Amino acid sequence: MRRSILVVDDETDMRQLLKRSLEPDLDCEVSTASSGEMGLKMLSSQPFDLVLADIRMQAMDGLELLELIKRADPDQTVVMITGYGGVEMAVEAMKRGAYDFITKPFDHDALLMRLDKALERSRLIRENTRLQEACGGDNDLFYGMVGKCGAMQRIFETIEMVAKTELTVLITGESGTGKDLTARAIHALSPRKDNAFVAVNCPTVPEHILESELFGYKKGAFTHAFSNKNGLFQEAHKGTIFLDEIGDITPTIQTKLLRVLQEKEIKPLGDNKSIQIDTRIIASTNQNLKEKMKSGQFREDFFYRLNVLPIAMPALRERKKDIPLIANYLLKKHVAKLRQPEKKLSPELLSLFLRCDWVGNIREMENIITQGVLFSRGREILPSDVGMEKGRSEECLVELACQELPYKKAKEETLQQFNRKYIGHRLTETMGNVTQAARNCGLERQALQQIMRRYGIKADQFRNK
Repeated sequence: MRRSILVVDDETDMRQLLKRSLEPDLDCEVSTASSGEMGLKMLSSQPFDLVLADIRMQAMDGLELLELIKRADPDQTVVMITGYGGVEMAVEAMKRGAYDFITKPFDHDALLMRLDKALERSRLIRENTRLQEACGGDNDLFYGMVGKCGAMQRIFETIEMVAKTELTVLITGESGTGKDLTARAIHALSPRKDNAFVAVNCPTVPEHILESELFGYKKGAFTHAFSNKNGLFQEAHKGTIFLDEIGDITPTIQTKLLRVLQEKEIKPLGDNKSIQIDTRIIASTNQNLKEKMKSGQFREDFFYRLNVLPIAMPALRERKKDIPLIANYLLKKHVAKLRQPEKKLSPELLSLFLRCDWVGNIREMENIITQGVLFSRGREILPSDVGMEKGRSEECLVELACQELPYKKAKEETLQQFNRKYIGHRLTETMGNVTQAARNCGLERQALQQIMRRYGIKADQFRNK
């Protein structure tokens, strides 16, 4: 469906100008109303993605119209436009719920950019509502994981395939990408599902303790070893042991685990006899083990014994399409867990989520949403509730201040901000791949490179984040 805009202005020439210019450039359908009363009547009969209303009108002025629109539909996106602008008027419009405030005369390109941003807000509202309804049950969950993008669907298929085998699995990926959930899903789908799943967080256990924890010990093996103790491999007999962050273990422990992988047996500390075990091993790491092999920190033979069935978990920034779905799932989860009233994410916050790099991935998002559930005072969680960014009203005032500059300087400043944000977003999507970013922008590579040089944007800063 084409996007729809309702222009409310009592000047015939302005209505016609906006209709002629906006429809082709924004690829939208523009309807017009000559008064606030007429605008309200049209809004009651059909939905619009955006209302663009003049402030100075006869009978009902734009601020009164804005108040009535927001009272009927708090989510409606409204942009105010006037030839009598100023900071005080902008502040008043923002207080009453306007998304943006534009003063006449306006630069056509700048107007299009800001209206496109407003239309994107409306799209996010619809998508957010749809996703909140969609993730009402467990149908979108795959053993605790949420994901509909192609990368995650392939991960789910791989999990189902490797679960049927008895082979060792190595799960790689950044912190917070769901390696633990992946390991648990493999166990839950395997023939071992009715037996123990034992998780070991390797970095949290000192080396001299980790060995005895994994393999157990005999009475008298060391001071305070007053009785025999089974190790975690024995606890996981007939089940699965998950060695989380195995890249942090020392070469000594690596050597002992290599024997377990080769011989399927362990030797408790202080014992001369080996014990046969039937335990499936799943390991994970957020480190580059091949680099550690080069530096001698990780045994090559041990790596190839571990890396029989590799699963690489994608970072959250590589699966942007899943962000709204994950965010709404986490929101519903923590609203229930913290016994809070029903809440929703604001379109502005969801937009920030889509632009965020997510260094901590899903775990980072979950922490932010938990804060929002606790600290938001209203039904809607705003960026200010989680300390992510200044509010939209402040952003608009910055843009308004830009309009006070001479025309050429203001236009250049606006274009600079737009290009840095837009191209930065495209380069983030492609991890600094200029060719792919140009394709996503609908530009030739050379054209994109020229824009990047003009605005000082370097692809290197978007690589290997």
